[in-house]
Amino acid sequence: MDIRHLEYFSEVAKQLSFTKAASTLHVSQPSLSKAIKQLEEELGVPLFYRAKQLVLTDAGKAVLVNAKNVLDAFHNLNSELNDVIDLKKGEVKIGIPPIIGAAFFSSVITCYKEKYPQVEILLNEVGSKMIKQGVEDGSLDIGLVCNLPSKNEDLFDVIEVINDPLTLVVHKDHPLASETRIDLASLENEPFIMYRQDFTLHDRILDECAKKGFTPNVVCHSSQRDFMIEMVEAKLGVALLPGKIAAEIMDRSLVSVPLIDSNASLELGMIWKKNKYLPFAVREFIETADQLLVKKELVSAVN
Repeated sequence: MDIRHLEYFSEVAKQLSFTKAASTLHVSQPSLSKAIKQLEEELGVPLFYRAKQLVLTDAGKAVLVNAKNVLDAFHNLNSELNDVIDLKKGEVKIGIPPIIGAAFFSSVITCYKEKYPQVEILLNEVGSKMIKQGVEDGSLDIGLVCNLPSKNEDLFDVIEVINDPLTLVVHKDHPLASETRIDLASLENEPFIMYRQDFTLHDRILDECAKKGFTPNVVCHSSQRDFMIEMVEAKLGVALLPGKIAAEIMDRSLVSVPLIDSNASLELGMIWKKNKYLPFAVREFIETADQLLVKKELVSAVN
């Protein structure tokens, strides 16, 4: 069995399209179809229903689970051999949520690059949900996520970074700007400037509002905190931002008001996939981050 056939099959199963998979793999569609056909003949079972929409058969689902294990083992072997051959080169693929920004992680990156200048750091700015997915499927090595994986989510190893309660941010002319503290229930009739749906904080805020008996009136979704702040400055709504971020913008025409009786917070952690071989470059990056976290240097970077 050719390892490439398993790679081709896994990509077709992921895309559920020969055309898209061929484009991703940079092979011709006829070559891809031929490889999948050869794999089906070797296994003696059809792997896909080739109807209007490509669908995995039951046998295909079983093969996919095992194919992923084989491919993980193969990639781990390659990574380990590369480490043995060259310990100083490589790359580290990191996912960072836009609400945090790359500047937050700059102290770790700077320290790491001083030790390993030839290692390439690749930053991908996406929401926490996509970061978890990327770490799980291997497209990311490490991720900063805005909520910590649950104890039942036994897929990741975690370094806890901060737990920062969300704070109400309003224009200084807003009636709520004079409050010293506020209950989330008081915002029932307010227009909300919210994080995009693929952000974990979006779900966290919805859950907290539901506990208070209402669904927020969302007038805008965004992945960029600066845009959210500008919308509040334009008096188009209110926003819930992490306290440390809210504290940074108080020189503008905005006021932050702490929430009472609320569990809504930014939980920031660094994750990587459990029980996966980590290349030397990735292991060293985790070690560097862990050392800085112990010294509280990374936490102070957001103050």
